[in-house]
Amino acid sequence: MESPRQTVLVGLPNAASSHASGSYESWFSTDIAVAYFVAAVAFALQMATNGRYGYFRDELYYLALSHHLAWGYVDLAPMAPLVAYIGRVLFGDSLHALRLLPALALGAEILITGLITRELGGRRFAVLLACLGVLVAPVILANAARFSMNPFEPLFWMGAIYFLLLAINRDRPQFLVWAGVLVGLGLENKHSTAFFLIALLVGLLATSQRCLFRSKWLWIAAGIIVLLALPNLIWQYRHGFPTWVDLSNVKKIHKNIELPPLPFLKEQIMMLQPLNALIWITGLGFLLFHGEGKRYRVLGATYVAFLAIMMALHGKNYYLAPIYPMLFAAGGVFWENLIAAHSRLRWVKAVLPRVLIVSGVIAFPLVLPILPPDKIVPYMQKLGVATPRTETHMSSTLPEHFADEFGWPEMVAQVAQIYNAMPADERAKTAILAGNYGSAGAIDFFGPRYGLPPSISAHQNYYYWGFRQYTGESLIMLNWQLADAQYWCNSVEEGPKMADPYTMSWEHYTVLTCHGLKKPLAEAWPHFKVWD
Repeated sequence: MESPRQTVLVGLPNAASSHASGSYESWFSTDIAVAYFVAAVAFALQMATNGRYGYFRDELYYLALSHHLAWGYVDLAPMAPLVAYIGRVLFGDSLHALRLLPALALGAEILITGLITRELGGRRFAVLLACLGVLVAPVILANAARFSMNPFEPLFWMGAIYFLLLAINRDRPQFLVWAGVLVGLGLENKHSTAFFLIALLVGLLATSQRCLFRSKWLWIAAGIIVLLALPNLIWQYRHGFPTWVDLSNVKKIHKNIELPPLPFLKEQIMMLQPLNALIWITGLGFLLFHGEGKRYRVLGATYVAFLAIMMALHGKNYYLAPIYPMLFAAGGVFWENLIAAHSRLRWVKAVLPRVLIVSGVIAFPLVLPILPPDKIVPYMQKLGVATPRTETHMSSTLPEHFADEFGWPEMVAQVAQIYNAMPADERAKTAILAGNYGSAGAIDFFGPRYGLPPSISAHQNYYYWGFRQYTGESLIMLNWQLADAQYWCNSVEEGPKMADPYTMSWEHYTVLTCHGLKKPLAEAWPHFKVWD
């Protein structure tokens, strides 16, 4: 066992070579410098493209949530709104400012991938392959292209994996404490971390690393996870577990597309782009079946367990995205070792990275706002790619990750024309009632420049913020069906139609003005509640 003085958190050697010599490479060694370079490219790519369209629907919601910080929300954990608040205070709320932290997170994810690769025994070529695999994976690029919980999720998951590898390679289970810290923080970032934790425990129990359960450090890590998750658990309990209610509603209305196992596996290959399977699938095989990967079989077992959980729960295909960096790392090690053992395969060393880069460049316009919006569909048709759908009622010209970036300023400008045309006494009692958090967030973000009041909505966490001082005497209604408005209102006036050709189908509606609710707004409010 190495002495504590030898074990540091930076400049750690890879598992294969440095243990024997006891020498430690610097953080900026040749191997890890490759990861830094790929991370820099990823960051530059994101920052060069992420201001080309507009604010994404969920980004407007996160900005609204950042004005209402709490230990929990109906549909998400508390960390992302806090991060949005910090980013807004430090950098502002422009598109580039909002998306700076996700771009940095992508760079950090690639760096962690390089560190994991070294711990699995990889050197420069392995690090290059692994980091390129992450860079050219469309789903990972897409997650980092806008602000949400998703770009930060891999930092917690793969950070925990990195410290697990340190505990294994150095025979120092104390590193599990840091893994516990990251998993606990990951739970406060996104609740799906709970399933990653379950899969990791299954992986430990199913492999020789079950011996870690005899270590007090694993149980200390478990205690830390519970303590870090406790604030959100308390909030959930006090509010009647709204996240569970929300997820149950999603299941009841069959909102999400539920794929059988084989189509789900196909989606994994496609969302990472098919040629990337040369890296991550061989990485999985290396971890599960190769003699040199036996020491790290826990990672392969963790992936298989997590995949099985997501299949059983009919999770969305991209829920697995945060777990793939460790498979890319293992794939890089496999290819590096294979080429080293067979000199006739040296040509692969030159060809494989180029194949990844070319295939990645071809896929970039599918997930990054590189092309003019009217060129996206023709480009997809040339590649033979269909518009992806993760929800049953999803319909749009563009893929959702693009479609939800259009139409918001124009919608708010139309609402402002209606609102500002009202007599002053009527404006004072007129609420803007949005049917979903996207429209509500757009009113809250773009509305002040037109003198609009904050919106009200009964969708998701907006429901908790209530109807404020409004009574229902006058409402501008967004995302409402005319028949529903006529049911609730004494009279309804039809306004302009929202029909931006690039937006999602549910953003095609007529703006309605309700003159007098049949019931006071306070009484009607619970009936307007939508958690889905």
